[in-house]
Amino acid sequence: MSETKEFKAESKRLLEMMINSIYTHKEIFLRELISNASDAMDKLYFKSMSDNSAEAVTRSDMEIKIESDKDARRLTISDNGIGMTAEELENNLGTIAQSGSFAFKKENENNEKTGDVDIIGQFGVGFYSAFMVAKRVTVISKAFGSDKAFMWQSEGVDGYTISEAEKDSHGTVISLEIKDNTEEENYDEFLTPYKIKELVRKYSDYIRYPIKMDVEHERLKEGTGVDGVDPEYEKEVVAETLNSMIPIWKKSKSELKDEDYNQFYKDKFYDYTDPLLHIHSRTEGTATYSALLYIPEKAPYDYYSKSFEKGLQLYSSGVMIMEKCGDLLPDYFSFVKGLVDSEDLSLNISREMLQHDRQLKVIAKSIEKSVKNELKKLQKNDREKYEKFFETFGTQIKYGIYESYGTNKAELQDLLMFKTSNGGMTTLEEYVSRMKEDQQFIYFASGSSVSRIESLPQTELVRDKGFEILYLTDHVDEFCLQMMHDLDGKEYKSVSADDLGLESEEEKQEIQKEQEDNQSLFDFMTEKLAGKVKAVKLSQRLKNHPVCITSEGALSVEMEKVLSAMPNGEGAKAQKVLEINPNHPIFAKLKSLYESDKDKAGDYADILYSQALLIEGMPIEDPVGFSNKICEFLAE
Repeated sequence: MSETKEFKAESKRLLEMMINSIYTHKEIFLRELISNASDAMDKLYFKSMSDNSAEAVTRSDMEIKIESDKDARRLTISDNGIGMTAEELENNLGTIAQSGSFAFKKENENNEKTGDVDIIGQFGVGFYSAFMVAKRVTVISKAFGSDKAFMWQSEGVDGYTISEAEKDSHGTVISLEIKDNTEEENYDEFLTPYKIKELVRKYSDYIRYPIKMDVEHERLKEGTGVDGVDPEYEKEVVAETLNSMIPIWKKSKSELKDEDYNQFYKDKFYDYTDPLLHIHSRTEGTATYSALLYIPEKAPYDYYSKSFEKGLQLYSSGVMIMEKCGDLLPDYFSFVKGLVDSEDLSLNISREMLQHDRQLKVIAKSIEKSVKNELKKLQKNDREKYEKFFETFGTQIKYGIYESYGTNKAELQDLLMFKTSNGGMTTLEEYVSRMKEDQQFIYFASGSSVSRIESLPQTELVRDKGFEILYLTDHVDEFCLQMMHDLDGKEYKSVSADDLGLESEEEKQEIQKEQEDNQSLFDFMTEKLAGKVKAVKLSQRLKNHPVCITSEGALSVEMEKVLSAMPNGEGAKAQKVLEINPNHPIFAKLKSLYESDKDKAGDYADILYSQALLIEGMPIEDPVGFSNKICEFLAE
């Protein structure tokens, strides 16, 4: 005799809200039901350990079984766990958001015998995810030690019935009558062995109990396919274990070799090369979690594209919550692959709820610190491997400083490396340790390559003084240094900056006097260049070259080149200054022409400006006019 009862928690609207807002994908239902079955077996194991009156139970006797009947459209998940009485069916399944597993964990949280028992489902709504794919759910359960079984049955929002049933042994059987297909949804897939195996591997691969399913295979019929007999095949049903059960990250480090970590990485993250570095950690305290992180040797093909999605796999007690949890990694460590498994996170949690989860934020901060520490160790202990890493992913770290307007400077500046005039790569700390006693600034020069930078006229004076120069060859480099401003009080200074801090007061006064004496010439050249430069002046930095382009203000010439190459970046213009070497014969020629032939002096100004642009690797506005003027002078 059964009686229809309504759910105790405002039935229809609440049930629909819980299912539709908490779960993003319908396929989650199988994860939830398997996790509940695992909890039921853990409870029985705990009871066996803590209750002397109970018969001994070993984990090797326990299993979860999945059966699929396509014709009847029925999917069944069964376990031989602790089972439920009629009262427990009423309390646990008749009240939405009431979790028997959570109550069990709360009651036994101080019992030391629960140390090896993982209670997964603690939110009380996981079971109801079954209604996303099923039009009717039937639960037959027999409590351990009881001689009676009971059946709970429901079609969702209209309530449920509880009645006596027949069941030989303790445990629970959940039968789902799968919905019919619609134009938008294909429910048939949840009855196919392939899809079931895929979902178990994806979400429940590390449940500690075997998840078994009978799978039909074809095999060669005995006596056929030999001695000229045509091969014949027959069908056989094989009981397959679908999950691997023991996650590698829960094993002791002493049990594992590099080959084990590497093979897991290649299998799990579909890479054909070994990772550059792995980080295996277990953290307890404010947040308890295990992490297995990898830094790939090569960047994914789409790493620097909009389609790339960062994130770590997120597990709760071995059960996957999310394929890619982006909240666990800052953008500047988005190259890290791997997973995090925490008992502190609720299994029944959505992407939106995760964003506000305090434990997740604690874990994310801890992972960030762990990744940085391991990279610092690699930098110190295996320089060749670290330089290989930085060549692949260093740009992302630089962007981490630039995009945060320097707020991440303290966390990331130790990881930076740059090419240098001393040869090879250097960290900023190493550069500072080599600075000369009278050196005020950390000097840098920007360009598309080392060879181009080495040929820049602006580097002459700094080189002449014997000071080391950082070579910035990446587009983001100069933007990054500008955001950092200084390192321990040592300011970053471009070799194209106004004041390099290298001239004596006497030299400054001398060049200033000559500037004033020839100011009318420089004003004339500035006017002839018609807004292309802010000023023309004598240079203190040039030794052998006749001219160079420098800039005033925050935007350098190199930064203008980068910004101009971006969409809508044409308006970014540096305040250019044309500098002339006072000791070069061209300066004497300019002064002479200014007195005798101003038209030709104007042409010289235009040619010198175009030459300076070409030296910088910048396009000239009128290459035909430039070429014609050169030819005119050559023909004289």
